[in-house]
Amino acid sequence: MINSRSATLGETVRKSKLPFDFELGEILNINKPVGWTSFDVVKKIRGQLKIKKVGHAGTLDPFATGVLLVCTGRATKKVEELMNLKKEYIARIEFGKNTDSYDLTGTVLSEKDASNVTLDRICQHIEKFKGDVEQIPPMYSAVKVNGERLYKVARRGEVVERKPRKVTIYQMDILDFNNPFLELRIVCSRGTYIRTIANDLGEMLGCGAYLTALTRAGIGDFKLDDSFEVTDLIREVKGRRT
Repeated sequence: MINSRSATLGETVRKSKLPFDFELGEILNINKPVGWTSFDVVKKIRGQLKIKKVGHAGTLDPFATGVLLVCTGRATKKVEELMNLKKEYIARIEFGKNTDSYDLTGTVLSEKDASNVTLDRICQHIEKFKGDVEQIPPMYSAVKVNGERLYKVARRGEVVERKPRKVTIYQMDILDFNNPFLELRIVCSRGTYIRTIANDLGEMLGCGAYLTALTRAGIGDFKLDDSFEVTDLIREVKGRRT
């Protein structure tokens, strides 16, 4: 049985829950640092805390920050269930540029004047994203086509046809707009590419757009405000072991 502190998916593991029983099973709410891969976080926790079985429930791109659920011990059996929870993101988009990866890590492909982008125009197009929609994954993604990861194909400079995938956008709210920058709050289903939303919105507005920053603010009831910094968690656990 998974540790009762972690068994209910709606219960966020807080700092006050220390000490942990990692072998019995914990769901750790980690704030992934910018520049780290999701596996970097898993590797750090596994290595520093000497935990045998560790995994994560949903990848975040290296440039992104925010909630990464790291499961240990028997809680790794909950990964699939956790991945199916709703995701909440805070996204920052810049209009006037396209990149091959749809985000700031890519090569700029084109630049256009975005001075005619207005809040009214953005609002009109945002409504088209809400609900059950089909989304084409970006070339720079881990989706497989003909048995090969798309990002490997993209690195060779090739582009292949990708089938649309069904996703659900539950909410999309404008938090701030100061042309050429837009900040959105997006609540969506598993498998949604926020980068694709940025790119598609830019195409609709005729000026191009790409994702400049991304924070995952929540997964289900696991919220960023309740998350651990990786280094803080490691220091706290090691301190209690001595």
